[in-house]
Amino acid sequence: MENQSNDGFGQFFVWGAWILAFVFFIYLFQGLLDDQANPNQSPESYVGASGGVEVVLTRNKQGHYVSGGTINGKPVTFLLDTGATNVSIPAHIARDMYLPDLGQGIAQTANGSVQIMLTSLESVTLGDLKWHDVRASVNPGMKQDEILLGMSVLKRVEFTQQGNQLILREIR
Repeated sequence: MENQSNDGFGQFFVWGAWILAFVFFIYLFQGLLDDQANPNQSPESYVGASGGVEVVLTRNKQGHYVSGGTINGKPVTFLLDTGATNVSIPAHIARDMYLPDLGQGIAQTANGSVQIMLTSLESVTLGDLKWHDVRASVNPGMKQDEILLGMSVLKRVEFTQQGNQLILREIR
């Protein structure tokens, strides 16, 4: 009789070990997937030959440049988009930012025309690059969690693509 209870107790620990191993591997692989989706979660900055700040971004597995950064001090994820005129923020993210409403506008997107709210950002950072008073828009049609880092910021840097890296240089 005692043997049966010990067998049940042993099986409990075997199953528990398998479950813990499974959870560990999920955690490990999720981290690897996150790194592939955004290999620039905390972009590193350097001082370039010209004395200005440089940030080097690595292209993700889809071929895009995605990076961590901040808007008005709040951590965000940027998708660099030279086709976007302004920084474009999904409405579900903008709600928590309390951005000023500077009027309405129409944006031409890949999915057609959409009504947007015009706004201004006090500060935008990417690594040690920092910009102030940046034009932006809030787009209710955007469902993703990335903010499009458009030309209202990108026109303020020089950028060079080499292989799978994009180098952003401060314009001095």
